[in-house]
Amino acid sequence: MSGIARGRLSEERKNPDGSANLMKWTCGIPGRKGTDWENGIFPLTMAFTDDYPSKPPKCQFPSGFFHPNIYPSGTVCLSILNEDEDWKPSITVKQILLGVQELLDSPNPNSPAQQDAYALFVTNRTEYKRRVKLQSAKYTQ
Repeated sequence: MSGIARGRLSEERKNPDGSANLMKWTCGIPGRKGTDWENGIFPLTMAFTDDYPSKPPKCQFPSGFFHPNIYPSGTVCLSILNEDEDWKPSITVKQILLGVQELLDSPNPNSPAQQDAYALFVTNRTEYKRRVKLQSAKYTQ
């Protein structure tokens, strides 16, 4: 494992989950108050490579997660997680998690990753919100 990756991840991991694997984190993204995502805690895995922080981690929700910018595999489609777009080595894990949290309630219709969620988001917002609320209820703790 790269010394740079290990040092950076050790520094950023303030609340270890007991896991010895610094390269794979299990996180919970809380839905923001006042949104359709409120009360949900959404499981997210962050997988880092030895190239971190030069390259972004892969962030993934459970497969089938309903959101226009989440691929059916659960992989998050977000510009700050794309090394060819807005990724910068100075972006912290906290900033990534906040970016993913923001994405939940503010989908980017210009970067669809999942057809069903995208179609409902742009054509039937009422049904989209109903599906989001159902999913949020599934992930309450």
